[in-house]
Amino acid sequence: MAKLEASDQAPAFALEGNDGRVHSLADARGGALVLYFYPKDDTPGCTIEACDFRDHLSRLTATGAAVLGVSKDSLASHAKFRDKYGLTFPLLSDPDAKVHEAYGAWGEKLFYGKKIVGVIRSTFVIDARGIVTHAWYGVKAKGHVEQVLAALLGDANDAPVARKAAAAKKTTSAKKPAATKKTTSAKKPAAAKKTTSAKKPAAAKKTTSAKKPAAAKKTTSAKKASGR
Repeated sequence: MAKLEASDQAPAFALEGNDGRVHSLADARGGALVLYFYPKDDTPGCTIEACDFRDHLSRLTATGAAVLGVSKDSLASHAKFRDKYGLTFPLLSDPDAKVHEAYGAWGEKLFYGKKIVGVIRSTFVIDARGIVTHAWYGVKAKGHVEQVLAALLGDANDAPVARKAAAAKKTTSAKKPAATKKTTSAKKPAAAKKTTSAKKPAAAKKTTSAKKPAAAKKTTSAKKASGR
């Protein structure tokens, strides 16, 4: 399936969680949603990732975001996983991987050097309008939550596309007026001044003040002498 990118509309979903509720994208409107897909309950990488989300949950929710984990495991498996590690956010069951596919979190991947088809560990940050602002595929479980926090807090090195576009627009708007000002206010007046104030008066002065009087003096002096 095609992978999602920042600025894409997040696919709608409605999945049952281990808290007895059905969770949907529409329920998250009004605040950010961190939706992450993982391969299997109670496996090493998935346990590290889930516990990391658990340990940083208060920091994540302080930004106004909710966290939901999704896997193909059953609700009973989710309940055991939750109870074993004290997980404090809902885990949703997607047994037929339809939502995985919609988010590009199901497909071909490398597993110990071999190509297989399965769950691609992925995380998405979705804003209050249902727009994807960040998408990570092939996530490394350890330390990934720090990336998510940086995104939610608007870290300059991991800013949303909209913010980058605004920065680009600001740069363009600043550079162009400067160039225009330089051309119209500096170069053109200088050229005009040089032509009108220096060259023309000099030419006029040379013609009227030097050449003509000299010619007149020569003619008058010659004629008078001849008359004598």
